[in-house]
Amino acid sequence: MHGRRLATLDEIVGLAAPESAKIIDMVESWAKSNDIGLTVLDVGEDITDEHIEREKTTLGISIGGDGTFLEAARSFAPFQIPLMGINSGTLAFLARVEPLDVEDALTAVYRGRASINARQQYEVTAGDINTTGINEMFLQKHPPEDRYGTKVGSLHVFVDKEYVGKYFGSGLIVSTPTGSTGRAYSNGGPVHYPQNNRTLQIIPHETISAAVDPIVVSQDSEIDIVLDSDFDIDIDGGRQFERLESDTVVHISGANQPVQTVRTPYDDAFISAMVDKLDWGLRTVDNDGPRSALEDNITSSDFKERAARVAREAARSAGEPLQELHGQVENIQYKTDKSDIVTEADYQANDIIETAINSEFPDHIVQSEENDQTVPTEGYAWIIDPLDGTGNFAHGNPNYSISIALLKDRIPVVGVVYAPEPADMFYAIDGRGAYQNDHKIEPTSRSQLDESMLLSGYDPSGEFLQAFYHETQGVRRLGSAALNLAYVASGSADAVWEHDTHPWDVAAGLCLLREVGGRTTDQYGSSYELSFNATDQRTPLLASNGSVHEQLISHIDTSDLMSE
Repeated sequence: MHGRRLATLDEIVGLAAPESAKIIDMVESWAKSNDIGLTVLDVGEDITDEHIEREKTTLGISIGGDGTFLEAARSFAPFQIPLMGINSGTLAFLARVEPLDVEDALTAVYRGRASINARQQYEVTAGDINTTGINEMFLQKHPPEDRYGTKVGSLHVFVDKEYVGKYFGSGLIVSTPTGSTGRAYSNGGPVHYPQNNRTLQIIPHETISAAVDPIVVSQDSEIDIVLDSDFDIDIDGGRQFERLESDTVVHISGANQPVQTVRTPYDDAFISAMVDKLDWGLRTVDNDGPRSALEDNITSSDFKERAARVAREAARSAGEPLQELHGQVENIQYKTDKSDIVTEADYQANDIIETAINSEFPDHIVQSEENDQTVPTEGYAWIIDPLDGTGNFAHGNPNYSISIALLKDRIPVVGVVYAPEPADMFYAIDGRGAYQNDHKIEPTSRSQLDESMLLSGYDPSGEFLQAFYHETQGVRRLGSAALNLAYVASGSADAVWEHDTHPWDVAAGLCLLREVGGRTTDQYGSSYELSFNATDQRTPLLASNGSVHEQLISHIDTSDLMSE
């Protein structure tokens, strides 16, 4: 799964084709039983801010065939609302939830078992047309005035100002991956897996030119088509249709804003739909292939990779409401109102992360600051902090983070620290290294105090600051323990001191630091261990790049710092 998760749901807004009453009743019954708001409009009605509450997590649904789905995609895309298609038609590649599976599919969304994938759109300008589509743009030679007139014409194609050549035939198709199973497929174009595929393809329609094949280009490419005669332009199967005169320039590029589509375990799979709808000849609908061979090859490393992927997806999803609510905090004057928003942010992020983890690993314990779960001494368990840096968050400061760690026998084997505002994703996997935004990281090699820059967490009496400020290049306090450890692991600082720690504050960061060869101890140099003491006894932490650690310990000793 490559898409992020949709792990909370507050309301549903739908567009329905005629004769959809039975399915609407099913959706309405499910929404009522789960206390979810529901608004259903007829297809063709405009969706406005009156129908959508921005502060709520909204799911868009289409009820109908692919035509209804395309109209819903156009309507929901500006709001960046994820869309699930319920198929009440026949041939459908986009609306892939069947009526019998509606309630189960909605439950999967509600419980965090659905993913959001991006579908590439295109932008086209030509004549009076200036619009966005998700399927295909089709240029077809305008019919001649009399039956003896020519039905073919020429089109000159440029990609990023490079002249591709002259196409001679009855037309030309520019399709997205979503549109690759339509006219493009009928004209010999390749089938594209549509989700998270950011490309466009140019396919000749009934060409009589020799040696002409489809071309696949990046979504960032600029396609210009110059018409040598009159052509009709068709956007997404007739949504817009217009006659274009000779010498018109048609400009197409990938749209910056994709359509967010929701996929659940109850959707018809893409290739299964190909088999069922287009007679794909390589397998039958019920043939799942030698899947057991894949399952037999799953290793512990694969499990950790999967866990890290789920944790990153959960962190990104949780980061969205945090960013949204953080923006509201900055505009609030009253402390009580700020407190309410911070509490809501903590709750929403925690719920998203727990739901995502529970859906993938239902047998794992998930402990956080928000619950009283106990981490077992053996086996796998998760420990999370949905909002580390609450004080920063409450005052509009972007130095806050999400911390997620997977423990085995109480030792971190996967760690994720995500800073939503700069969108920095730090993660580490036991034995596989540590990364920042998929680039491998390493700490500094500085070994002298007077060369080093330090970070400090909670330092109630200011002893650490006093002891090290003049001996180093400075001591900085960021206000997020998880970020402090991530910055030491990635070389942005040389060491960090935390007067006391909770395991959820530091578990993910410890995994990062261990994978880059850093060192973690208490103030005496004894190895730091996560403490799950029921008496809430907190543990001091000194973490560094490893090279400067002995000098830190020595200076703490001579300074009599926290000798108790």
